Amino acid sequence: MSTLTVDKDQIAEAGSSTPRNKGRNRGPRRPAWKTGLLFAGVLATIAVFFVPLYWLFSSALKPHQDIYTWPLTWIPRELTFSNFAEAWNSAPFDRFFLNSIITTGVGTFLEITLAILCAYAFVFVDFKFKKIAFVLIIGSLMLPGHVTLIVNYITVANLGWLNTYAGLILPGIASAFAMFLLFQYMRTIDKDILQAAEIDGAGHLRRMLTIVTPLSSPMILTATLIVMVGKWNEYVWPLIVTSTADMRTLPIGLLFLRSQEGYSNWGVIMAGAVFVSLPMLILFFLAQKRIIGGLAAGAMK
Repeated sequence: MSTLTVDKDQIAEAGSSTPRNKGRNRGPRRPAWKTGLLFAGVLATIAVFFVPLYWLFSSALKPHQDIYTWPLTWIPRELTFSNFAEAWNSAPFDRFFLNSIITTGVGTFLEITLAILCAYAFVFVDFKFKKIAFVLIIGSLMLPGHVTLIVNYITVANLGWLNTYAGLILPGIASAFAMFLLFQYMRTIDKDILQAAEIDGAGHLRRMLTIVTPLSSPMILTATLIVMVGKWNEYVWPLIVTSTADMRTLPIGLLFLRSQEGYSNWGVIMAGAVFVSLPMLILFFLAQKRIIGGLAAGAMK
């Protein structure tokens, strides 16, 4: 039996010749002026979005005289909540909140339900003219929503749904955007799982509720939050189909408050704007990781 002997000096020499990569292989460093431009662009973008929000909330907390001073008073010298009380008493914001909660909650639920059903059908159900129907639905994304305003208004008026929750909610429950998000995510689900469930006797409804929906929950949550923000901030359609204060939503209520206060009492108007924007801002900051994570997961899938 022969033995293979290796000189220790050769091993040491080979080991020393191997380069040690202690860190990542960094590319060429960015020039300082490019880094400065990048930071300047980021700061400018932050300022564009942050400064109006800061001015909104600070003006709502300022006394009347501090809003009209020059130079501008960026930091309130004293805080007051009288603007919020006056705004709440000048317009029926309790009714506006109730209408917005009902239209947003019910409308979001119906829209996401239809989006799930439609996305499941396009991914897992074979039927005639499937591709044509899908192209037509996706093609509707290219049209601005105002194109259908007149047709929807005539339909709602003929049905007697003006100044009703049905008129506010039902025309907007079909969402090609939410359907497309869910469609893209459901395409990544392994169909072998559904075939196994089909062999066990599960129908389409059971497969959708017990398999597809739980697996698609990240994208469903993301689509729900996006749709909810759109419903809450909707302005044009509620303005058209409602004519009484009892059926107005918060964005229209802000217009009602402005007509009550005119263009002189901006502190009260800013307080009303805080009523409209604060719930969705809180929702976004609490759920931003979910929104970004769901969209990123759908893109990577």
